[in-house]
Amino acid sequence: MTHSDPKAGEGVNKQMLDDVLLTESGGRAGTGPAKVILFVVPVLWSLFQIWIASPLPYIFEFGVFNSTEARSIHLAFAVFLAFTAFPMIKGKHDSHVPVYDWILALLAAFAASYIFIFYRELADRPGAPITMDMVVALGGLVLLLEATRRALGLALSIVAGVFIFYSLAGPYMPDVISHGGVSLSKLASHQWLGTEGVFGVALGVSTGFVFLFVLFGAMLEKAGAGNYFIKIAYALLGHMRGGPAKAAVVSSGLSGVVSGSSIANVVTTGTFTIPLMKRVGFPATKAGAVEVAASVNGQLTPPIMGAAAFLMVEYVGVPYLEVVKAAILPALICYIGLLYMVHLEACKMDMKGIERRNKPTLAQRLMTWAMVIVGFCALTLVVYYGVGWMKSVLGGATPWVMSVLLLIIYVALLAYSCKFPDLEEDVDADLNELPPVGPTVKTGLYYLLPVVVLVWCLTVERFSPHLSAFWSTLFMMFILVTQRPLKAFFRTRQGMAEQWKAGVVDLFDSLATGARNMVGIGVATATAGIVVGTVTLTGIGLVMTQFVEYISGGNLLLILIFTAIISLILGMGLPTTANYIVVSTLMAPVIVSLGAENGFIVPLIAVHMFVFYFGILADDTPPVGLAAYAAAAISGADPIKTGIQGFIYDIRTAILPFMFIFNNQLLLIGLTGWFDLLVTVFSAITAMLVFAAATQGFWFTRTRWWETIALLLVTFTLFRPGFWWDMVYPPVDLRPATEIYQHIDNVPADGPLYLHASGISIDGQEVTKMIRLELPAAESPEQRLSKAGLELKKDGDVMAVDFVGFGSAAEKAGISFGWTIDKFETENERPPKELMFIPALLLLGLVAFGQLRRRAREAGVPKPA
Repeated sequence: MTHSDPKAGEGVNKQMLDDVLLTESGGRAGTGPAKVILFVVPVLWSLFQIWIASPLPYIFEFGVFNSTEARSIHLAFAVFLAFTAFPMIKGKHDSHVPVYDWILALLAAFAASYIFIFYRELADRPGAPITMDMVVALGGLVLLLEATRRALGLALSIVAGVFIFYSLAGPYMPDVISHGGVSLSKLASHQWLGTEGVFGVALGVSTGFVFLFVLFGAMLEKAGAGNYFIKIAYALLGHMRGGPAKAAVVSSGLSGVVSGSSIANVVTTGTFTIPLMKRVGFPATKAGAVEVAASVNGQLTPPIMGAAAFLMVEYVGVPYLEVVKAAILPALICYIGLLYMVHLEACKMDMKGIERRNKPTLAQRLMTWAMVIVGFCALTLVVYYGVGWMKSVLGGATPWVMSVLLLIIYVALLAYSCKFPDLEEDVDADLNELPPVGPTVKTGLYYLLPVVVLVWCLTVERFSPHLSAFWSTLFMMFILVTQRPLKAFFRTRQGMAEQWKAGVVDLFDSLATGARNMVGIGVATATAGIVVGTVTLTGIGLVMTQFVEYISGGNLLLILIFTAIISLILGMGLPTTANYIVVSTLMAPVIVSLGAENGFIVPLIAVHMFVFYFGILADDTPPVGLAAYAAAAISGADPIKTGIQGFIYDIRTAILPFMFIFNNQLLLIGLTGWFDLLVTVFSAITAMLVFAAATQGFWFTRTRWWETIALLLVTFTLFRPGFWWDMVYPPVDLRPATEIYQHIDNVPADGPLYLHASGISIDGQEVTKMIRLELPAAESPEQRLSKAGLELKKDGDVMAVDFVGFGSAAEKAGISFGWTIDKFETENERPPKELMFIPALLLLGLVAFGQLRRRAREAGVPKPA
């Protein structure tokens, strides 16, 4: 029997990891002058983004760029770096940049900045491009597709190319998807010379929001916050069953604050946690899969989520705080469910944790947690009301006083951290003791301050995302420069000048790293803009609605399954951001429209969250889950098996989007108060824990088939109690439209009115749909309807639409002149649907009782009386 050389295996794993990280790390570094340019250009890009996000251009009335100019410059940087940092042929010219790449980079940068350079001239000839415009636009499209291929692979370039071909070949397509076609002139103007295609909303979000958040994460990582979060999780959870695996879950959740990338999470936390998981007994495949599942969910963790979350702000038209609010409970449920899955895996394999140096008693642990919780709540109240008091007293001077206080707190926390040794960044494979919790936590408390600034600006001050990111990034820059010399000062060490120099080097390294990490996102959002531009140019969105309605038979559940499958398939080749843009552009309006036609109002943010979730899940979907490849490279396991196991762990994440489409309370929509919130949180977390037990085939002991069915039934009931309750107590009553004015008197100000309307759609089809219309306050029912943009007149047993205000709520809801209001809904008085939790919990208790009796028998303990 022959034995393979372990060093050779390590070489293969290293090569696999290097291949996966090529995109994540921003490509080749170069040598000589190329190395300098590939450092200076990203730094300049970062400084440009910080400048346009700051209030300084408006203060000094210098360097003010409108959104179109900023997008043009942003893309010019991205495509220049795509051609210079990524080789034309993988594995060739990895260490130097050939001449033809410099030429292509300059041509691409010129084409991208063409709108900025000739902004006035292009504004004077809208829709009438000259020959130069045509050459630049068409050449720019080709160069953009090549830049995307280099940075992200072939898949997104092919998708965009198909949509360009569809634009030109519309008349020759099958009847079901044919259109009138567009000329090259129209294509160039629409896709490159305006803001409907490449330079549209997606690239605008990359320019305005995403860059600074990615840069903020790169700075936190460079400062040592990523390592700090990993070590905290390990110190807190390493003593539990399967402790390193639980630490991987928690540290990946914390790393979601630092990075919105699943692959970045895998390679930062996984290099530490995967070897430790293997050491306590996890097989290599499961160790990698746990890290993959945890890291993929890192993009779901507020306040810094994946880049697609910022696109949602523009596409849905809600503040970023609303996106965070909708995402927070599902993210919490996902991580608690994964923690419990890991616990069950550890129980099945009878694992033990790693010993702590000092084992506190149960009373000591409870007292510590109580003090932490009470202290955190007290500190939050003091800060919140203290700042409110300062604003009332100091007025306009408050920001300056707050800045001084923040710096004092930073210096004090940094001085306190110097009483403890710095955390080691290298993984000690022979570590058999856990680091102490207290000193580990105290070494980096000051890392939390920039995150607090970010959350404060977003949630309390209600600043825009880019302005919030600017202030937190500015503070992070200050920390990078000062933490080294201040530590040297407080520890009374020599070499202060060298530490200042090292801090400045850290700052510029993080500026370069953040920009290099943005190359893929920059070209992805620009290329995905081609898809969005094609939709607006050809009207394929309407075609998609008809096509999906035909293949699904109008069934909302089938439409959702179809959308999920599309997201997973496209996600095998597209990055999450591009996947989200493509699928949400094509499918989100379809789901909302067909849901309304089936009498079901689907909030737009719920649909976009649905697409967002499945786009993220594609990162661990075999056979092309890049996060799984990264984890497999570290664990030494097969990447396909790792991806399959990771997807099994992530089934809990896959069911959540279906649940919150039909139960919007999981997105904190429609809650009536604190009690309703607590019931929703409790039921959702319990449901996810039960689902984890069902899918793992283990709870108190191994489950039998009927117990698994019972646990799944409990899960469904806790997630969606209304499904059963509606069968017993119908939630609404349909009333004739002629009684609508009497009902409006009972609708509160700005409350919803649910209408069943019918009429002829824009394509000549008879349509019946359900519409939600919010009614403003007014003196009479007629005036309330008029304020909402709707005027009706009686026509037999229905109410005919006599007028629809332009841009009104009625028009946005989808009502057109000439339609009829057939019926309206009134809410029935009925017991709360949460009463269904009682039989569900009784069934759960029955399963638990049976499992505990069986476990006692298996352990040889006499049955309980």
